[in-house]
Amino acid sequence: MRVLVLGGTGAIGVHLVKNLSKNGFDTYVTSRSYKKAENNLNYLQGNAKDISFLKEILSEQWGTIVDFMVYSTDEFKTRFDLLLNSTSQYMFISSARVYAESIQPITETSDRLLDVSKDSEFLLTDEYALAKARQEDILKNSGRKNWTIVRPYITFSEQRLQLGVFEKEDWLYRGIKGRTIVFSSDILSKVTTMTYGLDVSKGLFSLIGKQKSLENSFHITASECYTWDEILNLYLSIIEKYLGFRPKVLLQNMNGFLELHPGKYQVKYDRLFNRRFDNSKIKQYLDLNVFTNPITGLKKCLEGFLMDPKFKPINWRLEALKDKLSKETTPLNEIPGVKSKIIYIMYRNISLATIKKIKSILN
Repeated sequence: MRVLVLGGTGAIGVHLVKNLSKNGFDTYVTSRSYKKAENNLNYLQGNAKDISFLKEILSEQWGTIVDFMVYSTDEFKTRFDLLLNSTSQYMFISSARVYAESIQPITETSDRLLDVSKDSEFLLTDEYALAKARQEDILKNSGRKNWTIVRPYITFSEQRLQLGVFEKEDWLYRGIKGRTIVFSSDILSKVTTMTYGLDVSKGLFSLIGKQKSLENSFHITASECYTWDEILNLYLSIIEKYLGFRPKVLLQNMNGFLELHPGKYQVKYDRLFNRRFDNSKIKQYLDLNVFTNPITGLKKCLEGFLMDPKFKPINWRLEALKDKLSKETTPLNEIPGVKSKIIYIMYRNISLATIKKIKSILN
């Protein structure tokens, strides 16, 4: 079977394409940069959000299309027909963030935020959780039967280690540099479910080509759940073991924390919920005993990362705000580029109110 993976270079996709290739699937992956083909793993260089490029690669039929791309709802409306017409199975990667708060473990039929939220301001947005739910509805109302919806939740890997809403660049970078990790006191006590990206890819693989998976939704998550406090203390213990010191932690109230993370709806309508999942539906296709225990997996991934740490670009405006809160200072020789240095100095030393006044004058 020929499988096309759109945007398959992330924490889940890299494992999925390897698994597909290893099991004899003719696998094609879109990538914005050049990558060399290996055996039956081929790369199509281009931007999968570019409709012209998409039409070109969809001019031929595919057995399964796995779509990791993130679209606005308007973008999805312009291409869902094209995608459905080009394959026997269109696998839409949605998100378990679509679910509303639930006291009971979440099932695939649990309420979604889009359907039950009373927050009119939130519903006017195309925020990630709402966009994914609207796009699910487009598929369900398409009149077609060749779609499968998959809802992963928080995934981790050797290069992705989250703490609440923070990526590793927002918390781990500070920790290993000896500066205080700034986090939310409100999120700390909430229960979360984190799943190794490799395990999610196994779940995806188990659904490919399965007739009974069509017109169905699945979430793929670990069975175990933990509080963010437990996750944070695991991280701190591993850092202490490898680097010889335990980073300090400063807990912020919600108003203060939202100054450090502008995505307020991700906080309000996800990380402030307790997230436990009933994953029995995917068990029809996959033995979940093969999944890595999240604590074991996080430990392995963080230890591996600390052996050769590589970070994506750091947000120096937010680092300045965190340093201001913790009364610390980042050495300027650690900050690359003149522009980043200026941004850091300004936000570290001038009040936000004054910065807003300066911006209003300049505008």
